[in-house]
Amino acid sequence: MLVACMVDLYNVGTYNANTGFKADYLNELERMLEKVLPHAMLKAKPNLESRIRTLKRD
Repeated sequence: MLVACMVDLYNVGTYNANTGFKADYLNELERMLEKVLPHAMLKAKPNLESRIRTLKRD
């Protein structure tokens, strides 16, 4: 779900920057995931940041 939401966020283009995403993208990603997974209670920090770092490494 995280990757799918990030792809959607990128395709919309609102949070795109030359080097990746703009600063406020984690908050929008948190809102998108809340709609898809209502009771997961994932927060941008530390849950999403940690998972994104792991995905970048792999």
